[in-house]
Amino acid sequence: MGAMRLVPVPGVFQPISDSWMLAGQLRGEAPAGRTVLDLCTGSGMLAVTAALEGAARAVAVDVSRRALLSARLNAAVNGVRVHTLRGDLFDPVAGQRFDLIVSNPPYVPGPADRVGRAGPARAWEGGPDGRVFIDRICSGAPGHLKPGGAVLFVQSTICGEEESLEQLRRGGLQADVVFRHVGALGPRMRQRANWLRHAGLLSEERDEVIVVRGRA
Repeated sequence: MGAMRLVPVPGVFQPISDSWMLAGQLRGEAPAGRTVLDLCTGSGMLAVTAALEGAARAVAVDVSRRALLSARLNAAVNGVRVHTLRGDLFDPVAGQRFDLIVSNPPYVPGPADRVGRAGPARAWEGGPDGRVFIDRICSGAPGHLKPGGAVLFVQSTICGEEESLEQLRRGGLQADVVFRHVGALGPRMRQRANWLRHAGLLSEERDEVIVVRGRA
């Protein structure tokens, strides 16, 4: 498979390192011939990755019309097909089950009233503890996975590693962390480092980004 081509769409957050980490783990789950759901698709990169790997069906969900346009455009320039659905997380796929669910959700902690606002900030605002979307993915994934399927998502440990694992286990999934990257704070975390310290979420000037997996 050649390098993926991504066309930037104004107003759509472009993939950074955490998305590429997750894409690598998605490939490791062997999506060929399987159904894949990409929540909070943004540019569509993860759905396109699944399609390029031979997924039987790649579905991309986002609340943003521009994001879905981006996903369709990036699928087209890479010569693959991605089904796009507009809506809030699992709502557009009610009653459906998938072999793989992937997501790079908004997970930067911040003032609660920022979540849900229109505009580019929707791509990273995760609520006061960064878990507004993570919690909903953890609770919704078990009901949308086929037997033997898996959910993969990326988050910062600032948002609570054990909370994610415990929620997935309560939903009947086997949960573990399949990838870790320790590095400097990303630009969004850096911008609100003082707020994070005041909220008790940040104790040192580094961030650990992880890929969490829950398997049915």
